[in-house]
Amino acid sequence: MSENSLFALLLRSPWWISFVLAVAVGAACFSLFPQKYSVVGALSGLPFAGIGAMALWRQMRAPNPAKIEATLESLATMSGRDFTTALDAAYRNAGFTTAPVTKDGADLKIEKDGRVSLVCCKRWKAAAHGVEALRDLASAMNAQDASLGIYVALNPLSAPAQQFASKNSIRVLQGTELALLMNGAITTKK
Repeated sequence: MSENSLFALLLRSPWWISFVLAVAVGAACFSLFPQKYSVVGALSGLPFAGIGAMALWRQMRAPNPAKIEATLESLATMSGRDFTTALDAAYRNAGFTTAPVTKDGADLKIEKDGRVSLVCCKRWKAAAHGVEALRDLASAMNAQDASLGIYVALNPLSAPAQQFASKNSIRVLQGTELALLMNGAITTKK
């Protein structure tokens, strides 16, 4: 489906817009079609009602932006040690086996279903994230034979750092995704 199609736009819009559109299209077609086909005309709004139901489902399951922001603010006030401990707990809560890593470039080794990943969170509060920390993580990944690297950051990465991450199997964990992962670890810690 095209990103700019009517249905894609309605899925991103508030759910009630699709239901209003369904009623409007159904009512217009019911009144404009010949009486013989008026029932078919009334049913012509059903696709919009279906899109409205899908949008409602997605929006009900979407994280609360205020809660996400509060979690990120809480993370920004944590010390490095507390943050690493909470991150370890968050991955364990998500079903991963965790172990600390003492080599440069990574802080945690996480494993699930036989897949090993290294997590770097040393510079998570840094205002700017360049390529060097990602290079260290990539080196640690090669040394530990990890299939994925995870770089944790509260602030955005530079363009070269983002390119390096995408070319070297490094996933950047930040924003909503970070808040959702850490939310359980923070609330259980308090």
